[in-house]
Amino acid sequence: METVADFFLWLKEAHGIKLTIFYDPLDRSRFLNGVWTTIHLSFVCVLASIAIGIAGAWLQMSPLVWVRRIMSGYIAFFRNTPPLVQLYFFYFAVDSALSGLFDIRGGILSSYGWAVIALSFFAGAFNTEIFRAGIEAVPRSTIEGAESLGYSRFQIYRYITFPLAYRVCLPALNNNLVNLVKTTTVAYAIAVPETLYISNQIWSDEYNVPEMMNVVWIVYILLVGVLVWMMHRWEKAIRVPGFGQ
Repeated sequence: METVADFFLWLKEAHGIKLTIFYDPLDRSRFLNGVWTTIHLSFVCVLASIAIGIAGAWLQMSPLVWVRRIMSGYIAFFRNTPPLVQLYFFYFAVDSALSGLFDIRGGILSSYGWAVIALSFFAGAFNTEIFRAGIEAVPRSTIEGAESLGYSRFQIYRYITFPLAYRVCLPALNNNLVNLVKTTTVAYAIAVPETLYISNQIWSDEYNVPEMMNVVWIVYILLVGVLVWMMHRWEKAIRVPGFGQ
């Protein structure tokens, strides 16, 4: 580590390139904490949005008209408004309303908690439509065969429809989850200490905007690259001939 720090100190002195995260312990510590916040924010939002998508696709097939209409309204709201506006809506409007309702000072959730909720619902709306499209791609004869064996509606969804559907929709799901990881940068707007927010603090202190912007760019390339690699491995592992080819 000493050699790495010495190299970047030389780089600063010889060429004026200030990458303080490599030789300043404080900047390095807070930058790594920011990257870690981005990683677990992305991880939680990915899992939550997938769960919302699975539940939403199930509810879209409900025999109850009002349930289907609620789902249509949810999808329309989150697909047709910018994620930053949604984030502000939850953080300022919903949190303020709930705090007043339950007489809680300091807010119901932290900025991190509201970022998880807003981003999960945002990506979940797209995931719902992705899973719905996958379900519609399952042959009707397959479902009728399960019905003839006495499967309930939920059992058909759990054991027949959904396992085939998510194989079909994995490429589209992959694209949406990649977009979700990139969209976590909007959490910067409500002071979630993720990579971009911390980088902004560092370049404000050190006046090294070009250097830190390139570092942020590289970090997101690596994060998205790992996610894409994992999704492709998963896609190959669960591939069924005739589905999702």
